Amino acid sequence: MSEQKTIGVLFIDRFADWEYGLLAASAVEWFGARAVSLTPNGKPVTSASGFMLTPDRSTAVDENTDLDAVAVIGSDQWVDAPPDVSALLTAVAAGGGVVGGICAGTLALARAGLFDKAKHTSNGRDWINEKEPDYPGAQNYQDVPHAVADGRIVSAPGSAPGTFALAFLKTLYPQRSSDLAQMRTLFAKEYAEGEYAEAS
Repeated sequence: MSEQKTIGVLFIDRFADWEYGLLAASAVEWFGARAVSLTPNGKPVTSASGFMLTPDRSTAVDENTDLDAVAVIGSDQWVDAPPDVSALLTAVAAGGGVVGGICAGTLALARAGLFDKAKHTSNGRDWINEKEPDYPGAQNYQDVPHAVADGRIVSAPGSAPGTFALAFLKTLYPQRSSDLAQMRTLFAKEYAEGEYAEAS
């Protein structure tokens, strides 16, 4: 049996409730990962819907030397009052870990310089350039509606939590392609037929 991997899921105030559930639950239930919740100062944060989350630990590098991956969850606070989590993100990346960001969480990766040599996406080219002008690697932006994985860096717009989960887990577990295919098929079914298959 392969060694259990530990994934840090990084939250700040007003985090988007819909952006982490599929990734975190799938990682634990289907892939046997251990998921730990992180906040910048180790204090509770409140989601966009008003739910309170008490984290397992802070984002301090010395508290997170066991992380195989970290996923930065979106929040409008990444735009309005962003904490600096660059030290953690660059430490995980330097150790060969997977670093992902979804929605405004991609701004944390941009500020850490992780898009310098990685193809990536976000909430739109104009959006990220307005929020983080001249960030390293801006020329590597991919204008697509789904997640993008390049090397060990994964990014997605806030409207793509499904492909974010798939791309993140595929990067972390490249040998589990059959499980990932089953997961993709399962979650695609709700759009494949029936009344939500196409716009009315």
